[in-house]
This record gives sequence, structure tokens and C-alpha cells, in this order.
Amino acid sequence: MSHTKRAWKLQEFVAHAANVNCLAIGHKSGRVMVTGGEDRKVNLWAVGKPNCIMSLTGHTTPVEAVRFGHEEEIVVAGSVSGALKIWNLEEAKIMRTLTGHNASIRSLDFHPFGDYAASGSMDCNIKLWDIRRKGCIYTYKGHTSSVNCVRFSPDGKWIASASDDGLVKMWDITAGRMLTELTEHTGPVNVVEFHPNELLIASGSSDRTVKFWDLETFKMVSTTDGDSSPVRRIFFHPEGQCMFSGGRDVMKVYGWEPAKCYDSIPMSWGEVADIGLAQNQLICAAFSKTNVSSFVVDLQRVKPCGTVPHSDGPPSPSVGVAPHNMSNSSSGRRSFITERPPTTSTRQASVPKEEAEEPTHDKDDMSDESAADIQSPAVYNNIFRPKSKLSRSPTRQSPFMPPPEDGQSEIFPVHQPASTPAPVTQRTKSVTKTASKPSVPPVSKTPSATPVVKAVSNPTPKPNSTPAPPPKEPDPIAGIAAEDFLPKSAYGGSTPSGEPNEEEVLSAVLKGHGAMAQVMSGRSKNIQIVRAMWTSGNTKTAVDSAISMNDQAVLVDLLNVLNLKSGLWSLELCATLLPLVKDLLQSKYDSYVMTACNALKIILRNFGPVIKSNLTAPPSVGVDISREERYRKCNKAYSVILQIRSDMDKRQNLQGNVGTIFRELQILMNNLE
Repeated sequence: MSHTKRAWKLQEFVAHAANVNCLAIGHKSGRVMVTGGEDRKVNLWAVGKPNCIMSLTGHTTPVEAVRFGHEEEIVVAGSVSGALKIWNLEEAKIMRTLTGHNASIRSLDFHPFGDYAASGSMDCNIKLWDIRRKGCIYTYKGHTSSVNCVRFSPDGKWIASASDDGLVKMWDITAGRMLTELTEHTGPVNVVEFHPNELLIASGSSDRTVKFWDLETFKMVSTTDGDSSPVRRIFFHPEGQCMFSGGRDVMKVYGWEPAKCYDSIPMSWGEVADIGLAQNQLICAAFSKTNVSSFVVDLQRVKPCGTVPHSDGPPSPSVGVAPHNMSNSSSGRRSFITERPPTTSTRQASVPKEEAEEPTHDKDDMSDESAADIQSPAVYNNIFRPKSKLSRSPTRQSPFMPPPEDGQSEIFPVHQPASTPAPVTQRTKSVTKTASKPSVPPVSKTPSATPVVKAVSNPTPKPNSTPAPPPKEPDPIAGIAAEDFLPKSAYGGSTPSGEPNEEEVLSAVLKGHGAMAQVMSGRSKNIQIVRAMWTSGNTKTAVDSAISMNDQAVLVDLLNVLNLKSGLWSLELCATLLPLVKDLLQSKYDSYVMTACNALKIILRNFGPVIKSNLTAPPSVGVDISREERYRKCNKAYSVILQIRSDMDKRQNLQGNVGTIFRELQILMNNLE
């Protein structure tokens, strides 16, 4: 009974027509959720409501990662193909389509200040994107396996990345280089999160531990004891006094100086996908197949946040989160400077009218294939339409109920108490009617030492007052520009304005061109050699020469030709090429893997029965050299196929096109038994 009073399932619903691949909660309000699925759609939901608010279409491959912007006004989604799409939720239309990754996107995050995003991919790279200029600013390379999580620091100067290679890496955005790598984990690192205030970071791993790192010394502060399952999600309390860790069917609450488990709450979520906060309740979500489940944890009954024993009655309204004083940290650790510097905003909402009306979308962005279909207009208007007018309201009521009383249903409906203020729709109408009396006074654009936060609390201006026009010549040192993110050596600029001159641009373009040209020239020569042997009629010699070159690119080109003309395959070629096909299946490039899969499919379909019949046939009487040679080739091919099957069994949970063809190949290999 105590379990249902501390945490309970809010609801469970079908989110997609196919399997759900990813999920994210809006961390500003905790009221909205976005999901991506195998059906290539991105769906938006109000937490606690079963109907889809909006369905975003446009991706051509399954969606593998989603993320809300910090103000919950935009959503970015990454797919198996490596493409990113960004939607403006208030305007219900697509903003950008960004391409550059060579493999599936695994994680996304938005910069805390500017219009920038970061993405981590299975191609082992992290990319920094300029949303306004529609392109990649920089690519950070260094991981040797899939990047599972990327996060910006609260001050926007660093990126932290977690990878299957067991490393956490810290990247300096301005310098364009790696600051350090944290190496204490013994398994894949699934998630990494910055402390909201202190120079501290936490990482959760499949080695079943959470480790805390000091960002001044880059040394490990502490580590938790081995948990019962891999750590899938971690979430710092916004006030910084504790951290929540989500594993399989359990949530734990940790401190880090020293490492201490304050509380453990059993959950029925399977593998948690994301954790957010709405007032004094944790909002958690998980997915399984086509279903999504949401859960609520009452922090007033969880140590160290609350003081009400979980075996008592309903929580007292006066009980809240214990205050946390950052200056009293036992480590004396410094804090992030998270205030944004004075700036002239580059967002469309702040530019002059004549500039705001200019089209900013690519043709691809505005295509019929990329659309935002509003399916619940009433809920959509309540959540997104009034956001620009009401986002600074002093209070917004949480839609989540207190824990269920004894005997009540575990899946609790969402409704507002009688004491709740008027619905958002009514407040929206009142704001619309009194548009001449804005509730938030305009902030002057002139330089001032007074922070913007204090300006909001000034008295309301007179009805006829209008915001001051933006300055015609903004301060050149103010704001955030794409150049701020480029390495100084690559974008130093010798002109008075700080922009690179023609020589520097040419130098940057030509850097590495010679090496790439040499690689491509060598590849061309190798292909010409293979082609000359091929046209002479000796296919086996051409294949042997391609293998001896030890160049996977040449081998992939050769396999593509053989795949187009399946009649060229022979049992001897199967035995020769199968070990190389096995190596290609482990490649980090999706195109190489797909080529190897197609070749293996042809081998299994055309030669599977031959291999099986030769291995199961009774031994011949006397000497039959041709049969013994055929048996040797079949046995060699069969042994490699068994190794490939073992590798595929370990990767059977892969999603997307590769996962689909892997499952098809497993069925074909079962026929050999």
C-alpha cells in the first residue's frame, strides 16, 4: 500500500501504429511529451491525456531520437538515415531539415542560449548545428562506437558525450577540441547529465553504476554501488540537492559527497525512457512496443526531498522541497555562470518586421511530405498557442493529482481541483481582448546594468506605450554567432571585422584536400586493376586481387556488382567472400552493412540448399575428388555462416532497415539447420 502512495502509473496508451523507438518529456513544464516510432512519425502528447495533440510527418526512415527545445516551442527528431528535422510547434510547421550524419541518430540536445543543437550518432560523431543557417558548424570526432547521449553544459560552453565505447568525453565548443575523457566505466555509457548549478557531471552506464565527476579537476568524485540493472536515465533535481537514477523497474535517489542512496522506489515501468518534473512530482515515461506508459512519483514522500512518511495519509500542502544552498557545498565547488550575456536576439520573433516576413525555409522544408497535423485542436491551443503570452505568468497549476487514496484505481485520471484558477483558454481570451495592455512590460534594448529578470517585475506600462524599436547598429560583441563556436585556428580572421579573408578561406578548404585526393586516386587505380582482370574473363582472379588490396571500399564496389548480377556467384566465390562479408557486417557504415547483407541474402537463397545437402549427404564410396572439394567449400561456408549468425543474435534488437534485414537473414539461416 505504501508503494501506491509514493508512485503510481498515470496512464498507458497506444502511441504509434508501429513500435515506439524514442520518447522525451518537456523539461520546462513536465506537461508535454513527444514520441518517435518505426512508422516514421513524431507524435506529441499532453501528459495524462490519451489523445495525440499533433502528428509530425516527413522522415523517410524510422525515428530514433527526439528532444524538446528549452521553451518547449520546438521539437527536433533524428532518424535512422541520419537526418534531423525541426518543427516549430507554435506555428505548426517544419523549420529545418538537416543532413550530415552517416548513420542513425541516437541523442539530441539544444544549446541553452542560441539557436543551436547537438546530435550524437551511430557513426561515432557529434555534430553541432546552426538551426538558423541550416548547416553543421563543426563535427567532433573521437569516439570509437555509437554516441548514446550528448548534453550541453548549463553555461553553453561545453558538450558532454557518452558512448558505447565506455567513455565520457568533454568537448570545448569554442576551441573545437576534446577537453578530457573520463574512463572509469567498465561498460557502455548510456546517459550523461550536468548538475544544474555546480561544476559537476554524472554518468550512468550498463556497468550498473552512476559516477560523479568534478569538472574543475576532471576527477571522479564518487561512484554508486553496483545496481541490479543497467542505468538508463538520470535526472538532477532542479535545485541540485539530489539525483534520480532510473534502472529496470526501480528508481533510486542518490547523493554524491559521499555517494549515498537516500531512497529506492519500486516502479513497474520496465526500462524508463525519460524523467521530468512538474511542481513537486516527478513525471516519468517508458515505452514498450507500440505502447507508452507515464508514471508519477510524489517527491514529498521521497527522501531527501520530502519529510512526509510514505505510510501516512495524504501529503500536507505545506510540505515542500528542502531548500538547497549552493554556497554550502561540502566540496566548495564553483557554479556555472548561466546568465546569458546582453544580446540583441537573433530569433525571428525579435527581428524587425520587414526581416521577419522574409521566407526562411528551404523547398525541402516546405514540402508536402513534411507536415504538422494537429489532431486535438483544443488541447493544442491550450498548450502551444498561448505560450508566447502566458509563459511568464507567475503561477501555472500542475495537471497531476495527489497520490491515490486507498481502494482507488492505480491509473489515475487527470483533472483540476476546484481551487484551480480559470482554464488556460479563458485566460487566453482575456489577454487577446486587452492586447493594448501587455502583462509583461517591454525590455529596453539600450545597454543597462540591470538584468533582464528584474526588468520583468517593473510596473505595467501605460496602455498606449509601445516597445522600443531595436537598435539599428547592435553592439558587435553582443549576442551569439556561429563564429563563436568555430575553433579559433580555423576562423581566426585577419580582417578588421574579424571575418576570414580570401586566403584563410582557401586554406581552410584546401586543408586535407591533398590527402583525400590521394586516397581517392589510389582507390580508382585499384578498381581499374580489378576491372581489367574482370573483363579478361577471370572472375576468380579479379576477386582475389580485390581481396589482396585490403581495401573495404573496393570490396564493397565489387560486391555491389555481384549483387546486381547474382548469376556470377559460385560456390567457390561464396567460400572465398563469406569471411569478408562477415567483417563488413561489423562496419560502422550503414552502406557497407547493407551491401554485405544483400550479398549474404543471395548466398543463402541460392546456395543454402546446396550447402545443406552436401553436409548432410552420406559419405561416398571410393575416391571422389570433386565431391570432397565441394564438401570442403560447403563446410567452410557453413562455419562462417554460423559465426555470422552468432553475431546477429547479439544484435537482434537493432531497429530500422538494418534490423529488418538482419531478422530476414536469421530466418534464411534457420533453413540450414
